[in-house]
Amino acid sequence: MPSISRRELINKFKKLGYEGPFSGGKHQFMKKGNQKVRIPNPHGSKDISLNLLKEILKQINMSYEEWEKI
Repeated sequence: MPSISRRELINKFKKLGYEGPFSGGKHQFMKKGNQKVRIPNPHGSKDISLNLLKEILKQINMSYEEWEKI
């Protein structure tokens, strides 16, 4: 199953205009205006699964297909 590194996830969010990551309660987050997106810090495995990526993209109303074009 395809996966993405945390670093690549953060870099793509920066390309979308997000700032951070910032420390939050249980998770770090990135923000753009009033919108916040939680950024996972996978323990053990260094990559973020495709399923988790899709859940993160739901937070910003973006499809996986749009994400792939970044």
